[in-house]
Amino acid sequence: MILLEDAQIRPAVKEDGPKVIEMLKKVAQWMREQEINQWQYLLNGGDDKEILEAIKQKETFIVLNDEELIATFTLSTIQSDWDRHIFGGETEGDSVYLHRLAVLPVHIGKGLGKELLNWIEKNFSTDKAYLKLDCVADNSKLNQFYLENGFHYLGETDHHSKYEKKLFS
Repeated sequence: MILLEDAQIRPAVKEDGPKVIEMLKKVAQWMREQEINQWQYLLNGGDDKEILEAIKQKETFIVLNDEELIATFTLSTIQSDWDRHIFGGETEGDSVYLHRLAVLPVHIGKGLGKELLNWIEKNFSTDKAYLKLDCVADNSKLNQFYLENGFHYLGETDHHSKYEKKLFS
């Protein structure tokens, strides 16, 4: 089992882009094989440009264990078009948005995702009040994971569950 204390978390750089995309496609393929309806659009290059742009904007982080990419996530303090679609327009600008939290399938179910959420809360320096995310509404295991990790269910928009968690700075 990999513990986060044994791993390195750092912002992704341009050269990491192909590895991040490859890893996200591996996770999407694994989800397809598990009959989980999430991220299938990634398999055909959907979001490749957005993923590379998030890396360029220094919003994407990678988790390395002995130089192997084992997880990734993106944090944005600015609402994307997708965030506005799911959560509505934010007038206060009081949220940071978590996207594409992914753990290699071999490490799923071993607590790494929970450790990453804790790391984000403790280490992502921001003046924002909330951490928000969404996931496909019928992905019951993922919905349960967010509830078990202190997120509050805000409802559903366009078949996506919406969650938020109060950040303490």
